[in-house]
Amino acid sequence: QVQLVESGGGLVHAGGSLRLSCTASRTIFSFDVMGWYRQPPGNQRELVASITNGGRTNYADSVKGRFTISRDNTKNTVYLQMNSLRPEDTAVFYCYAVQYGYPNYWGQGTQVTVSS
Repeated sequence: QVQLVESGGGLVHAGGSLRLSCTASRTIFSFDVMGWYRQPPGNQRELVASITNGGRTNYADSVKGRFTISRDNTKNTVYLQMNSLRPEDTAVFYCYAVQYGYPNYWGQGTQVTVSS
């Protein structure tokens, strides 16, 4: 059983920055895709950013130019650098990992709150 542990969430003022980390309990070399979803209050979960094992990235339009996803296979960790945060970025952020042919893995979530 793989565990994904997120950290780095918190409260920040609008315009500020946070870096989320997601560390897996085993090597992430076997994960084809890793990334982040978020669930704002009262809304559905939405994809924020993803990165393939080859380093290809994908971003939601709402975060392009502000968020950067990266992965460090040597540390079994995926990062989400979030800059120029806005109140509408307030959400619970979830890390996920995809290994084709297996069920997706999910972290427990970390709260990000951006005050205006």
